[in-house]
Amino acid sequence: MLNFTRCQHLKQITQKCFSSAPVKVQTCTQLLLSRTFARSELGKSWHSTHSLVGDKNIILMGPPGAGKTTVGRIIGHKLGCCVIDVDDDILEKTWNMSASEKLQDVGNEQFLEEEGKAILNLSASGSVISLSGSNPMHDASMWHLKKNGIVVYLDVPLVDIISRLKSMKIDRIVGQNSGTPMRDLLKHRRLCYKKWYDARVFCESGASPEEVADKVLDVVKRYQDVDSETFISTRYFCPKDHDKRFPPKYFTEAVIEGLASDGGLFVPEKEFPKLSCGEWKSLIGANYVERAQILLERCIHPADIPATKLGEMIETAYGDNFACSKIAPVRHLSGNQFILELFYGPTGSFKDLSLQLMPHIFAYCIPPGCNYVILVATSGDTGSAVLNGFSHLNKNDKQRIAVVTFFPENGVSDFQKAQIVSSQRENGWAIGVKSDFDFCQTTIKKIFNDSDFTGFLAVEYGTILSSANSINWARLLPQVVYHASAYLDLVGQGFISFGSPVDVCIPTGNFGNILAAVYAKMMGIPIRKFICASNQNHVLTDFIKTGHYDLRNRKLAQTFSPSIDILKSSNLERHLYLMANKDGQLMSNLFNQLESQLHFQIEKILVEKLQQDFVADWCSEGECLEAISTTYNTSGYILDPHTAVAKVVADRMQDKTCPVIISSTAHYSKFAPAVMQALKIKELNQTSSSQLYLLGSYNALPPPHEALLERMKQQGKMDYQVCAADVSVLKGHVEKLIQNWFIKKSE
Repeated sequence: MLNFTRCQHLKQITQKCFSSAPVKVQTCTQLLLSRTFARSELGKSWHSTHSLVGDKNIILMGPPGAGKTTVGRIIGHKLGCCVIDVDDDILEKTWNMSASEKLQDVGNEQFLEEEGKAILNLSASGSVISLSGSNPMHDASMWHLKKNGIVVYLDVPLVDIISRLKSMKIDRIVGQNSGTPMRDLLKHRRLCYKKWYDARVFCESGASPEEVADKVLDVVKRYQDVDSETFISTRYFCPKDHDKRFPPKYFTEAVIEGLASDGGLFVPEKEFPKLSCGEWKSLIGANYVERAQILLERCIHPADIPATKLGEMIETAYGDNFACSKIAPVRHLSGNQFILELFYGPTGSFKDLSLQLMPHIFAYCIPPGCNYVILVATSGDTGSAVLNGFSHLNKNDKQRIAVVTFFPENGVSDFQKAQIVSSQRENGWAIGVKSDFDFCQTTIKKIFNDSDFTGFLAVEYGTILSSANSINWARLLPQVVYHASAYLDLVGQGFISFGSPVDVCIPTGNFGNILAAVYAKMMGIPIRKFICASNQNHVLTDFIKTGHYDLRNRKLAQTFSPSIDILKSSNLERHLYLMANKDGQLMSNLFNQLESQLHFQIEKILVEKLQQDFVADWCSEGECLEAISTTYNTSGYILDPHTAVAKVVADRMQDKTCPVIISSTAHYSKFAPAVMQALKIKELNQTSSSQLYLLGSYNALPPPHEALLERMKQQGKMDYQVCAADVSVLKGHVEKLIQNWFIKKSE
């Protein structure tokens, strides 16, 4: 339960930032506090020293045959509380006939209306209520029930529901018209259930009522324990002589702040939730959206984002904006190698899998009435993906959230630059920096940690800074889904049986993508080896092989795979934190040393621990082009240069004893010059759009990316700013853009 001490801490933080703030910022502070107290009240309303239930009701919802009645009785017995079965205890006593007789008597529409009226007269507290399968189709009655209870959705596999209904000799349910298959109606019913639930019990096929009842109690405990899932900095440590523990952050706070105040990255205090084998198997037949909903509900507490709201965000993020309905399909390449195609989003890179969702999460988390500026460093793909993602927010959210993207002026491909610049919208700007990605990323971290500057922006303009790079937890978390989904697809396609191990090979620069695969393994996906693939900037490969992270005398090389032209790998810190048993002091020492001395060495025991799961190698420019050429000639498949890097390393490191999933992180169209060079196409001196159309004429796999082709057709010359590699200059640009967007707009 949230106590006043914790709220007092938030008050102290906001006062520290906004001590001399104008009314607008004080209002923002009050909104932050009001959200915290609302969370406190949620915990209080469920708290009871004698019972899990207190004066609230546990409301079981699900289709006919889900087991609501049986499970409700078991829970009532365990808790020693009243059990109300809507069919038996409310409807039949009100109507003096069974529900099936009433349905035959009055028909679907009148049945729902009379059923709803009966529920509106129900007054109960501290009870377990088992709904009928059709209750959720009557809005007013559901709102009535939700006022004093938590709605728990028993999500039972359709095959189990249909089997149970047959054994119960039920051949018609409410809403079913003549000729409507039961399966189709039950699928439609799910849309009603998704509107109302506060927590979901994902029931394994064949699970016993006792097992389901225990799961219900677990999700209710989680729901009421609003302080159970918090985040802490990778650099947090408490000195032995200091008994005051620095309060952790909620998910919403970690998302808003992006980077911890001590320079570390936010990570969950508790372990990642783990799905059982049966739960994973139940997801094999699910689509990408359904898998994302199940997995992300487990990782985001409903007090941070309610399950129904999260579901809406996920459905919005992964819809018609993706060129492939499977969102992130897996394609068999050859032998035991498979390609995870992560490029069907609107900007043609794997960043879309996060950045079509993350903006909606961010907009929900921030208090209304506060202005935020998202600062982004991009090595190529992130910039356009961030600008595109935040441009799809609703009008009100776009007015209070702006995006500034910094990219290395001469460190991205011509196509990437054109894409970044053309992705600018009314609330998003691109700025070229005369340096490399590492400078851009390091500068953004310095800006975040400059309390004088951030405090000035808050006080002077009522504006707070945040991030959308993978240092932000909301950027990293959605990536877990596609690694899990890829494994399930291999099982579903019959290439492996569930439980069989796979390797993953990922082109790696900032370590976020490969770290998401580590988290997928922690949730129960049997990944054996993580193969880290580098290009000529192989600092990560050297580190994994030696334990020595050394930037001395190492100059960033520009390669055909610019998105992994990175020397300072931010998300590595999160993984080392896990390996070092959450030793925040060690992380602080290591990464402060990297900043001051440009290198650090981890102990031998940590090197050995790292090498248990990770192997690594790197690929030269010539090998990259050769892989593109060879793969096309043998398979008719065109790799982009980043995927080619991974293919070279996978060929070299894979021991052939189990399948390997190669992450294809971008569509080849984005790197047409390199691909044309690899395929020995002579017409290199063409416009970007001509190059795309020429490659499209090859009828190769994967098919041309229509959204990229359309974007290049529409692209005109757009202005963007270029600045010197100076921290103060970048700060000046940030302040000026704030003035132009938030201040002039409000005058």
